[in-house]
Amino acid sequence: MTTNTISKIGQVFQTLQAENKLAFMPFVTAGDPDIPGTQRLLETLADSGADLIELGFPYSDPVADGPVIQASYTRALNQHLSVHDIFSMLEKLDHESLPPIVAMVSYAIIYRFGIEKFVKQASDAGLAGFIVPDLPTNEAGELLPVMQNAGLDLIQLLAPTTTHERTASIVENSTGFIYCIAVSGITGVREKVADELIEQLRWLKTQTKTPLAVGFGISKPDHVQPLREVADGVIVGSALVSYLQQVADKELTFDEALKQIAEFTKQMSDAAH
Repeated sequence: MTTNTISKIGQVFQTLQAENKLAFMPFVTAGDPDIPGTQRLLETLADSGADLIELGFPYSDPVADGPVIQASYTRALNQHLSVHDIFSMLEKLDHESLPPIVAMVSYAIIYRFGIEKFVKQASDAGLAGFIVPDLPTNEAGELLPVMQNAGLDLIQLLAPTTTHERTASIVENSTGFIYCIAVSGITGVREKVADELIEQLRWLKTQTKTPLAVGFGISKPDHVQPLREVADGVIVGSALVSYLQQVADKELTFDEALKQIAEFTKQMSDAAH
């Protein structure tokens, strides 16, 4: 799908592609360990080289999330976190000093909140787009035009098992980038990038000019190099959120975790760039 003006997310990919660099996009959960901590996390990720940031809206019935991110969602929900709390935190941020922030949010949350109301508040709070894992592309007809009118990107997920017919629909309806799932199954750390993924990405490059970002199982700099010729970005979640698990387990203080997260982010960013 094409639009007349390039989005904030599109601008990031356009700039990096011109420099032959991949976008590095870390994931964090809103409200883990708490809202002030999330604000510090976002600022740390920005200072450490993140090009985009994926912010998870905790949900009690996670879709495709592995145990590390599920536990993170549970920690946030146990504090009675609300959507209003997340928007309020985002509104206070200096978005000029931050990369574009993309919400990973269940359609159940958006629908219950009210589609137009959620999109407006998200836009006002400075979000650049949504990844909605439980919204099939053929059912996005109600949300997509509202997001387009607000100038937000709706990023679609593409699995290794997605048929060519369904891929065509996803390619048509995805803006900003396409979230390419590296493996069948849930999020989590994997040892290496599968050959099948490389072949799928190479084929996808012949089908669309929309940037391709790879997530699920990307956890170390070594995973980045094989993707350099076939993808435009890498997404890291579980490997980063595991530092906050160590905070919850009292193995690290939050300040210690922030320092390690900063070092990890810089390593991944350097690998992508």
